[in-house]
Amino acid sequence: MSSVLKYIMMITLTIITAHHAFAQTHQLEKLWETDTVVRVPESVLPDFKKGILYVSEIDGNPNAVDGKGGVAKIGLDGKVINLDFTTGLNAPKGLGRFGNELYVADLSEVVVIDINTGKVKNKIAIDSAKALNDITVDDKGIVYVSDSKTKKIHRIEKGKVSTFLTNIGGVNGLKAIGPELYILGGQKFMKSDSKGDLTPITTLSCGGDGLEPVGNGDFLITCWSGHIFYVTADGKIETLLDIQEKKVNTADLAYDPLKHILYVPTFWGKKVMAYKLITTK
Repeated sequence: MSSVLKYIMMITLTIITAHHAFAQTHQLEKLWETDTVVRVPESVLPDFKKGILYVSEIDGNPNAVDGKGGVAKIGLDGKVINLDFTTGLNAPKGLGRFGNELYVADLSEVVVIDINTGKVKNKIAIDSAKALNDITVDDKGIVYVSDSKTKKIHRIEKGKVSTFLTNIGGVNGLKAIGPELYILGGQKFMKSDSKGDLTPITTLSCGGDGLEPVGNGDFLITCWSGHIFYVTADGKIETLLDIQEKKVNTADLAYDPLKHILYVPTFWGKKVMAYKLITTK
């Protein structure tokens, strides 16, 4: 064997070894699931200090203005605390929080709830809205809410509504992190700067629903169809869960970055599930 060939093989082996040294795989270990008593849960928002999960309950038709929806409280152990913490909403979906205010996407308006009492404090109408879906609140208290039917993302600052982005097909999941807004639009995962300039990250195999940062630049992403993905900062995708054949949905999840636990609402499955994220090298 020539010295040149030996050198090439040595370099190739070094590259492969280095790749495997840094490559990580992730898997989920199921911890618990509630009974099927949660009335069509769409989104989960945690309060780790209080040990509470706030869960939006559609309780019926996801497009109906029927006053049947609400917000439930469930413990981090999966035990139901109060299924009627807030009532009288209309197919509520995404949840966000700033201070002691809980923000809920409620079809054509954003409902503001006192997080200590569950009482509705305010309703912010969005005139053009048809199907408000996910909500996120940045560290300055600015609210962003997606409208999946009109392909828009609206911005609410000090009660004033404006349209931040348009023509985002299938827009759903949102997450504000610093000056950036991470967006799921159909199969596309992208981010926007404060001016609305978009940067693509990756393309999923299905329409994205919920997204949560892991804490290292990576994300956990769900598709309503029954998929959970681990997506790295540079756009690589790992499938963590595929329960589509079981007809169990995976909607707008929550994540505990300290304990590495995912909390997943199952929509028509009428329960919330918890999984441990395990990383192996």
